Amino acid sequence: MHGTGVPLLTPFDDEGNLREADLRELVAWVEDRGVDFIVPCGSNSEAELMSVEERNRVTEIVADEASVPVLAGTGHPGLRETLRQTNLAAEAGADAALVVTPFYFGHGDDTLADYYRTVAEESPIPVYLYSVPVFTDVVLSPEVVGELADHENIAGMKDSSGNLTRLQRERARTEDADFDLLVGSGSIFAAGLDAGADGGILGLANVAPERASEIYRLHQGGHDAQARQLNAKLVELNQAITAEYGVPGAKAAMQARGAPAGAPRRPHRPVSDEVRGELAELVQAAEQ
Repeated sequence: MHGTGVPLLTPFDDEGNLREADLRELVAWVEDRGVDFIVPCGSNSEAELMSVEERNRVTEIVADEASVPVLAGTGHPGLRETLRQTNLAAEAGADAALVVTPFYFGHGDDTLADYYRTVAEESPIPVYLYSVPVFTDVVLSPEVVGELADHENIAGMKDSSGNLTRLQRERARTEDADFDLLVGSGSIFAAGLDAGADGGILGLANVAPERASEIYRLHQGGHDAQARQLNAKLVELNQAITAEYGVPGAKAAMQARGAPAGAPRRPHRPVSDEVRGELAELVQAAEQ
């Protein structure tokens, strides 16, 4: 998984039911705007608000519609549920599994390393580590990442810490392995690529897939200064649709672009009309 990945939003109706036709349309919408791979059932997808069966249905639809690789989120707090979800994702046609760190209970480094080895050994598809401490309060240490990178069925990692120092330490410990290191924060995408990342999985790529993809293309073409300049123009939009207004904000911003993002699932609530106006202005600025 190299390039720009999108943790695809999941369109629900006002009662929280999956809008399958809109999901199919959304896959085409982001693909037409340049993303390199699609990640259903990630954090931005509201995966933790879906059942195992619902996640599987979302993955089936995305895998059926996508012409780019599919990296399906399959992680749960417990091993058995994660293994079941991963096997279902493989059957649904996913190319690889993105497995979030087990959360709720605290786990030490040895336990986390053993967990990922077990998942990788049982999984029929390649496994990507997923560290997102803002949601889980769990951090994969660079030492554990380096240890796991040599496993034959662990293909990479999404680091959503937003910490460039940690990303650099992870790269230093994995540079000799066949291991895709992916940035998980849109605000530091260009800087992460400069630090040796192979791509990113960015909430920003839902709302501005063209711009996120352009950052990667500029970097690949050796235009790093231009990539950083473009990234800097998108920081306020990224902040609004992640830390400030979250999934409801991201869906409102996509709707401002005419994308079928649907409603957020409860307990999320739609943003106010005032916030919608603010997001629409940020989207318009990003398009210029």
